[in-house]
Amino acid sequence: MRSMVEGAQRSAHPRRPLHHAAARRGPPPRTGEERMTDTRTRRLRALADLVRSGQFVSQEEVTERLAALGFAVTQATVSRDLEQLGAVKVKRGGVLCYALPDQLAAADWSTSRLERILREWVIGIEAAGRLLVIRTPPGSAHLVASAIDHAQLPEIAGTVSGDDTLFVAIHDNEDIAALRARFERMAGQEKVIYA
Repeated sequence: MRSMVEGAQRSAHPRRPLHHAAARRGPPPRTGEERMTDTRTRRLRALADLVRSGQFVSQEEVTERLAALGFAVTQATVSRDLEQLGAVKVKRGGVLCYALPDQLAAADWSTSRLERILREWVIGIEAAGRLLVIRTPPGSAHLVASAIDHAQLPEIAGTVSGDDTLFVAIHDNEDIAALRARFERMAGQEKVIYA
């Protein structure tokens, strides 16, 4: 019996470990989440290229062009994607169309975005010492703080945001009343004083 076992061991091919076989077949199958992320990344790149190359005046036009490129998206998805890319509507040749931040002068884009966000999200602005206290709807303070930070206004040292309130720290030599009035104008809340 011993000779049969020895013979079987000698004639058998040595087996490779399982991990070698897996390496020859390529990477393991991707999860649904990974495929979705890849598709989303490709869609965002395509959208950015479309916005840079053409004058799209509506999200419907962008949706149609993405569909022609093989991306099945809704207008709501395009809206979210444009927002994530930081796309804004600008006037070019008398026509409003989408543009990306790298297509605009940095100051123009930041100011336009800041004004839009202040107008949409700010409920109230008041001064408190060297701080501006800005109130927003619940869960929105970080949006306003981020827009202020990205605007890189020379008067502002920085922002701190909570859920519905943010503090804007003003540099010592700056006129806080003038900055408050400027933010109120941008937010559409300027106070009219009748004499």
